[in-house]
Amino acid sequence: MRTSLRRDFDWFSFHGTVLLLAGLCLVLLAAPTVIVVVVSFTNGFSLRFPPPGYSLRWYAALAEAEQLQAAAWNSLVVAGWATLLSVVLGTAAALAIARSRRLSARLLDSLFLSPLVLPALAFGLAALMLFSLAGIPVSPLTLILGHTVVCVPFVVRTTVAALSQMDPVLLESSTSLGASRLYTFRRVTLPLIRPGILAGGFIAFMASFDNVPVSLFLRDAATDMLPIRMWQDLEGRLDVTVAAASSLLILVTVVLAVVMERAAGLSRRMAG
Repeated sequence: MRTSLRRDFDWFSFHGTVLLLAGLCLVLLAAPTVIVVVVSFTNGFSLRFPPPGYSLRWYAALAEAEQLQAAAWNSLVVAGWATLLSVVLGTAAALAIARSRRLSARLLDSLFLSPLVLPALAFGLAALMLFSLAGIPVSPLTLILGHTVVCVPFVVRTTVAALSQMDPVLLESSTSLGASRLYTFRRVTLPLIRPGILAGGFIAFMASFDNVPVSLFLRDAATDMLPIRMWQDLEGRLDVTVAAASSLLILVTVVLAVVMERAAGLSRRMAG
């Protein structure tokens, strides 16, 4: 009887500890987001929490924040091009990695993961030195190329995971029926791995949009990026408009994540 009670106590104690730690992690993750959203509705002129009152004045001020708007557009354009290039290159690399059992394929897989392993600041500096040695001045093009290198691994991982779950019999059946490689890829492989590609593209877009280290090194003076502009505004005058912009970004991110979860099973692709 005592052994049974002790076993039950240990079980509840263990699960209680796990739940407590999980709750603490959830609070640590959610608290900064909640604070930013609440502060964005302040009627004051400082980033004070809790705010003295509530108003939509800072959301209205976003309509006149031309520097933030221009920076947001630049970030959107760079992230769009980086995502497009990442999807094309990442999908091609994933196909090569998944179809080969050679050591070279494993080395290629590790190579595509290297941008995630290297410190972001070190990679940004290395990319700047490479472009300088090649005689290429920093510009939106170098920014897009740098972001693409950072974003490709996300597409590679999700697409490789999708390819690993695909039944090879489907490809063999298509080939045995006389279908060409291109037709098989377009009508069989691509529809099956599309969720993985979409999930990787979404993660790549978000990684590019809020990237700071690479943008610091590879942008020119005329190209202002949203994360850097927001940091400069906070550093210079603690502009509450930044909190409103952050809240809008949080809302857009949540909406896009929900859409991607419904369309591509984002959480399953990331777990895979």
